[in-house]
Amino acid sequence: MQKQLAILSLLIFAFLCSAQRIPASYSNLQWGDDQRLYLKINGQLLPEQTKPTIYTIKHLAGNPVGSASGLQFDFNAPDFNGTLYYGFIHFQDGKFPQPVYFKRMAKIKNGQAEIDILNKMSGKYDMIGWQEKGFGTLGYRVADAKGNLLFEGIVSFKGKGSFEVIPTICEGPFVNLLTENSVNISFKTSGQTIAILTADSREFKDAQPTTYHEFTLSDLIPNQEYQYTIQVGPITQSYSFHTAPKAGTRKPFVFAYASDSRGGSGGGERNFYGPNYYMTKKIMALAAQKKVAFLQFTGDLISGYKNDKDEINLQYANWKKAIEPFAHYFPVMVGMGNHEALIYTFYDQKGNRYSIDRFPYVEYSAEAAFAENFVNPLNGPQSEDGAWYDPDPQNIDFPSYKENVYYYTYDNVAMVVLNSNYWYAPSLEHHPETSGNLHGYIMDQQLKWLKQTLQKLQSDDAIDHIFITEHTPFFPNGGHVGDDMWYRGSNKPRAVVNGQPVKKGIIERRDELLQIIVNETPKVAAILTGDEHNYCRTEIGPQTTIYPDGYKGPKIKLKRTIWQINNGAAGAPYYAQEKTPWSEKVRGFTTQNALVFFYVSGKQIKVKVYNPDTLGLVDEMTLR
Repeated sequence: MQKQLAILSLLIFAFLCSAQRIPASYSNLQWGDDQRLYLKINGQLLPEQTKPTIYTIKHLAGNPVGSASGLQFDFNAPDFNGTLYYGFIHFQDGKFPQPVYFKRMAKIKNGQAEIDILNKMSGKYDMIGWQEKGFGTLGYRVADAKGNLLFEGIVSFKGKGSFEVIPTICEGPFVNLLTENSVNISFKTSGQTIAILTADSREFKDAQPTTYHEFTLSDLIPNQEYQYTIQVGPITQSYSFHTAPKAGTRKPFVFAYASDSRGGSGGGERNFYGPNYYMTKKIMALAAQKKVAFLQFTGDLISGYKNDKDEINLQYANWKKAIEPFAHYFPVMVGMGNHEALIYTFYDQKGNRYSIDRFPYVEYSAEAAFAENFVNPLNGPQSEDGAWYDPDPQNIDFPSYKENVYYYTYDNVAMVVLNSNYWYAPSLEHHPETSGNLHGYIMDQQLKWLKQTLQKLQSDDAIDHIFITEHTPFFPNGGHVGDDMWYRGSNKPRAVVNGQPVKKGIIERRDELLQIIVNETPKVAAILTGDEHNYCRTEIGPQTTIYPDGYKGPKIKLKRTIWQINNGAAGAPYYAQEKTPWSEKVRGFTTQNALVFFYVSGKQIKVKVYNPDTLGLVDEMTLR
């Protein structure tokens, strides 16, 4: 499989390169006569290093077709061997339908596998009644020869003796953009089809056959439970959602927060080719049990750092499959982290690595891939185009902020989602020759939007509490003391545009953010961060030491106290605590897996933190 995909990837890459404009925001890049991208460093031309694409959804889905006795899978890779686990899905048996895996498994040999439904899964094993109805659905998992789990798929079939594959929902449905009077329902199907959604005594239908389906329901009643049913062919699935209360109602509700679910250690589902599937699913189950209104998840959903968008899409698909049974009912709002990176990579003769965000930005940036995979609000800024450092105002020189910077409200709470890994160049701190943005740095246009948005929310009488969330901590405590918004107290690191460093360093930019968030917006209750794979809360206030000894730059005076609540404990490998100037203001530090719950009751907020694996209480506090 690897060889065929590598050749295809290189051919596609060469075709795209032939007509691409290099954004003027970058520096020292050029196309070679061989249509490869080159970085010019010290007089040497370094070609982009394209790693072979290992797996994609298209291949791991197995292209199932019907046979006389069941289903045949063809992974289009004669060198691929492994195991196919499978089991029926009973959509009417339980609130969260999932595959119940059969006692047998199928061997994948030379890229081929077969499931015998007729002879092996009939009679006492027919838990879905396919023999009577003439149709059914199977869930399946693909593992390689070493037992590594790679993909979880779904296939529907019809027939009682000779079988035929029919379109089915292969991703979703997901509840998105929930408000007091509207909701968005999205899902994908395995083949082009017309799907029907029924809710609120209304029917919604695709205008033409498609594989991506998205319906918006409006004119709903606030604080109301609604059932919805989706029909694809002969198969129906029914779930529900609960609309938000009318703004300012101030009735009690709970929401949850986490980040950093990228692949971890321990084997099995803990590294499901992209996410820690095991812990992500545990988090979702606990959130559902606590009846959350929504879950905010800010960054490092997946392992990422790939140069092929198809591979990034596979990792996102695996993450979405983990949240799927529970996200039928409540929104999971997501933000970007550094591991969502989709990059170009170059190496010099000394082995130094240079990495930047891919382009063209509209299709192949990390931001574009993120927007394609999720449904988030469209109320954020446009991009960094138009800033004072924009080198070419007539062309697009920066990625879009579409669906990766935004805000939303629920009753008397507002959540502002920032992207502290926008236009991310992973090697920038040590190798600024490429230009790009720094890990943890909020650029000017996003800062301007934040200020305007907080002013708007501060003056909204229906909003009592504002939360700011971004992936990187303002004050790191373990694992990222060398970067985030600190860089061990150095103000030198900053974004670089067209070869020129921007005016403000990372500490100055952090302080500008603190001025807006802490000093100018009293409604902000907390900053929710991740990146560091641990849980802790840090007091940010007048008594907190926020500068290194001997710091020469201007200093901010904080006028009140808020909390930074860091929860990067959703399954990524842990980080221990490190010594910082604000260590004495850190509370509750733990490397246990964690999910943070905010219990909102009018003007009051209480916080409880649980380990999703053991259900043990990790921490608790009164926030307001």
